[in-house]
Amino acid sequence: MSGGYDGSGTLADDTAAVIARRRHYAEFYGDTPAPEGYGVVVGNCQAESIRLVVSNDGHPGVRVPAVHEMDAADAERLHRLLAGAAFLIVQPIRDDYRGLPLGTSQLRAALPAGARTVVVPSLRFGGLHPFQAAIRVPGVEEDPPLVAYHDVRTLAEAAGLPVAAELPTAAVRAVAEDSVAELRRREELGVDVVASDLYDTVVADLARTVNHPGNAVFLPLGERIVAALGAPGSAVDPGRPILAGVRAPLERAVVEAWDLDAEPRRDWIVSEERLDADVVVDAHRRWYAEHPAFVAAAVQRLAPLLRRWRAA
Repeated sequence: MSGGYDGSGTLADDTAAVIARRRHYAEFYGDTPAPEGYGVVVGNCQAESIRLVVSNDGHPGVRVPAVHEMDAADAERLHRLLAGAAFLIVQPIRDDYRGLPLGTSQLRAALPAGARTVVVPSLRFGGLHPFQAAIRVPGVEEDPPLVAYHDVRTLAEAAGLPVAAELPTAAVRAVAEDSVAELRRREELGVDVVASDLYDTVVADLARTVNHPGNAVFLPLGERIVAALGAPGSAVDPGRPILAGVRAPLERAVVEAWDLDAEPRRDWIVSEERLDADVVVDAHRRWYAEHPAFVAAAVQRLAPLLRRWRAA
């Protein structure tokens, strides 16, 4: 056998993953020609969903990897792609993000003269999942097992901090207000399209997780982006739930707090399969025990949210 393959399947699996990624991003890699008048949407995991709802025959979007997945070669490809793009839709990204020229201003500078740019906010909403956080801390690159989210109750337990098992209605609404206030703060720093008012009326389809909006956000946001581009047509409804690969539990206290037209659900749904919430909690307890430095740093980072839970 050649290439150092040891029979474990690892080399074959890695090769298959590279081939699948290249096929998925064929226009980005140049394996398939980009359509005439194309644009690019750059940002976190929400960027691909935005591309889905704004892309039509008049302003097609080229699929690109999420910015946190890009390496130096990807950054170079992105700049080449932008050099021929008609528009850029981008979330606020700091210059030299991860040591690469992927900042919003750096990407804008790569566009040809006359290309349009629309800066959109990165969205997080805690009103449907007030127990949840999606964070990283320096020195701990890995995510917890099963789902890459943290339940502040399990985290608090690991830190020896007493918190409530669930929040009363006023506290659920306060967590929602906190997240919308933070979104407004970031919008005021400079975006071309706002989204904070889309959370004025809370429905179950607003979010799948704390950082994965649902169709009730993406579709009206898409209309605003298309209008900001000055492009023909309107937003495109893909006819399916957007960004729905992971769906966090929808707890009874949340359903009651917002009088939602939805049934409570204690379990996760991952790739359309039910994942028992207790299994997730047990796995995360073990992970926290193995990562005490993460627990200490996360408790500091999440102090405002933990105060809501400790006061309940």
